[in-house]
Amino acid sequence: MGPEALAQVLRPLAGLVPKERASSLLAGLDEGDDAAVYRVDDTRCIIFTADFFTPVVDDPYDFGAIAAANALSDVYATGGEPILALNLAAFPPDLGAEAVAEIIRGGAEKAAEAGCAVAGGHTILDPEPKFGMAVVGFAHPDSVLLKSGAVPGDALVLTKALGTGAITTAAKNEACPSDVLAGAIASMKRLNRDALRALVRHGARACTDVTGFSFAGHALELADKGGVGLRVFAGALPYLEGAAELAASGFLPGGAHRNRAFYAPSVAFAAGLDEAFRGLFFVPETSGGLLAAVPSGRAEACLDELRSAGHAAAIVGTVTERGEGPAMVVEAAEG
Repeated sequence: MGPEALAQVLRPLAGLVPKERASSLLAGLDEGDDAAVYRVDDTRCIIFTADFFTPVVDDPYDFGAIAAANALSDVYATGGEPILALNLAAFPPDLGAEAVAEIIRGGAEKAAEAGCAVAGGHTILDPEPKFGMAVVGFAHPDSVLLKSGAVPGDALVLTKALGTGAITTAAKNEACPSDVLAGAIASMKRLNRDALRALVRHGARACTDVTGFSFAGHALELADKGGVGLRVFAGALPYLEGAAELAASGFLPGGAHRNRAFYAPSVAFAAGLDEAFRGLFFVPETSGGLLAAVPSGRAEACLDELRSAGHAAAIVGTVTERGEGPAMVVEAAEG
């Protein structure tokens, strides 16, 4: 579902929240929120999210682990720690029991790595396999990270390399080198837990994870919710090995074209950025990294900590005052 359709679906829900619950619902009805956030008391917020999708890789175990990491990511993007999950699954009747077991095992082991208990779930029959999780987490009210906190002068820190959509599209067409696909799988399976903790230690004010709406779409959510502008350094954006070449060869998923149609009017590109870059800029990500607004004076130390821990992180832009033109300006420089 595209962002415009999603907004239309969620809009009627606003008037249906019971009055006694509305004041405690800190996030969840706006189309840009990563997860629902419900304040229980002065020390606890419940963070609740759900995500599932069709296979992005052939290996059942890897598919389960990627789907779990992706679902858990929305809790991390909101500043929380996941504690409990339920599987959401749809499998064809003829999918072998061994493959199903491997998908479930991949998800359960990834959740266990996150310290999150998987306590059952729900499965239906469907011609096309789908898997994911509904996840519950906790956060202190003062630790919740939303998309609305960025202020002009903040640095934009991205914690994972981009390009999974181009790589998995090429893999589906049997045109992706095995080492390139392996790199993308490792990135998609990596939890955003440690990246979140580093961002929090360095004062992150706003955060989201980069998934189906592409880097462009999720960055623009930070801009729109914060009422700010963004200056992005094209040369600083990290890409997985092989992603740019595969995208330039035409391996762009359908979501890339939908994202571009919706978000391009809010983006101003420098004249030197060619069509190959512009196409890749809107490619959907699966289980992507966190994108956070960090105070400029702490961003380099944050980046050093992330890179020392093995994250393919980068400072990819700055937050600016919101002007009358496009919310995002993309420059060719590295920053």
